[in-house]
Amino acid sequence: MGKRDREILEDICIESVAAEGNSLAHVNGKALFVPMAVPGDIVDVQVTHKRRSYMEGIILKLVKPSPMRLGPFCSHFGDCGGCRWQPILYEKQLEFKQQQVIDQLTRIGKLNLPAVSPIMGSEKTIHYRNKLEFTFSNSRWLPSEEFLKNDDAAAATASASAVSGPFAAEVPDAPPLPAPALGFHIRGRFDKVLDIEKCHLQAEPSNAIRLAIRDYAIEKGLSFFDLRQQTGFLRTLMIRITLSGEVMLVVVFAHDNPDAGEDDAARKALLDHLLQQFTQITSLHYVINTKRNDSLSDQEPVLYAGKPYILETMEDLQFRIGPKSFYQTNSGQALRMYLKIREFADLQGDETVYDLYTGTGTIALFLARHCRSVTGVECVQEAVDDARENASANNIQNVRFVAGDIKDVLTAGFVASSGHPHVVVLDPPRAGVHEDVLKVLLETAPEKIIYVSCNPATQARDLALLQRLYRITHVQPVDMFPHTHHVENIVVAEIK
Repeated sequence: MGKRDREILEDICIESVAAEGNSLAHVNGKALFVPMAVPGDIVDVQVTHKRRSYMEGIILKLVKPSPMRLGPFCSHFGDCGGCRWQPILYEKQLEFKQQQVIDQLTRIGKLNLPAVSPIMGSEKTIHYRNKLEFTFSNSRWLPSEEFLKNDDAAAATASASAVSGPFAAEVPDAPPLPAPALGFHIRGRFDKVLDIEKCHLQAEPSNAIRLAIRDYAIEKGLSFFDLRQQTGFLRTLMIRITLSGEVMLVVVFAHDNPDAGEDDAARKALLDHLLQQFTQITSLHYVINTKRNDSLSDQEPVLYAGKPYILETMEDLQFRIGPKSFYQTNSGQALRMYLKIREFADLQGDETVYDLYTGTGTIALFLARHCRSVTGVECVQEAVDDARENASANNIQNVRFVAGDIKDVLTAGFVASSGHPHVVVLDPPRAGVHEDVLKVLLETAPEKIIYVSCNPATQARDLALLQRLYRITHVQPVDMFPHTHHVENIVVAEIK
């Protein structure tokens, strides 16, 4: 069935937000999920998927906008897959996220909750990210308006479907053009890259650096990567910027051929050009990645100029951030969240604390000066190395960091040798805490567990397993990512 043959539903009233940034309506008793819709919108929807209990669709026409709908501030909205809640008032975004936390903790975990604290909104709603990653592609994804303008057949299809506004991007299956791009992947499509002129997520000189690299590469004829054929020279780009303005740049190349001298000379010329144009760059690295995926966890960055790290400051602590370091991407909100964790821990100076999934040790180091000792456990060796360096740089001596899979490290023997924990902080990835770890925690029975999560659904599942020994005393949602559906949440569970 072609797109023009799909069912069209007219005058649909969007009721509320739903999972994964979609919005929800009901048609004849069946749920309908629609992206980029705002509660209160009246829309015409083209059905894209039908299941027994629900449907999925895309907006063909905005019949009547919701009173809370705003015009998107980014020119790439609708083509870029990020910041999908731009049209929603920020105050409403916070309300929706707060309710999302409550719903998931009560519906999934069946948890008895205290009064949930008001969500901590982000002081910055643009330019809040300290890290962005971009992809080079030799086949630029054509934005919807440009696609319709240059393709008569597509324009006719769109006209027949009554496509309008930023939603047009969802309808025509725009082919990539044989032109270079440096930007973001199209949502759900690994080989499609949208060229970005201006991104509002990161402060300058982020946009200026990205555009300078793109324009220089085009002028000099440097090849952009072909994501399907795995050919080309320029592959990915990472930009990190601290609150104090330190800039780290990591340029990833797909191959190196020092025998011929061409790659080496081209790489050097590009990096020298960047250093000359942007004196703000304090740490410049490059990587030669010859494998099929873009992950840098198994790659070795090469320091080309400047310091091997940049520094981020929280209170009187300084954290060294290297090319592969994990660090919360919203620095301002991270500080506010860590202050709240310390408040909830209520340390009196004589406690033993475990920080599980410690990453580069930021939470552990933030708590260390207020307790007897902190033990951090993390599966990524490079992160543990960073944590140890940060402890040394801040002259904190009552912490130790252990590398290993937490479900294997956290045993009765480990607890016996490390000391019985009074407080355990959990900050796992989206998948949540391994069941074996929860089992050991129930056997160990620390007085207090502070569970920090970027996925309240898995957090609810895990807390349900702890309920027989613990009662929830605090719930504190935190908005780390404005204009997205993502929400961070802190839950404090205390022994009954």
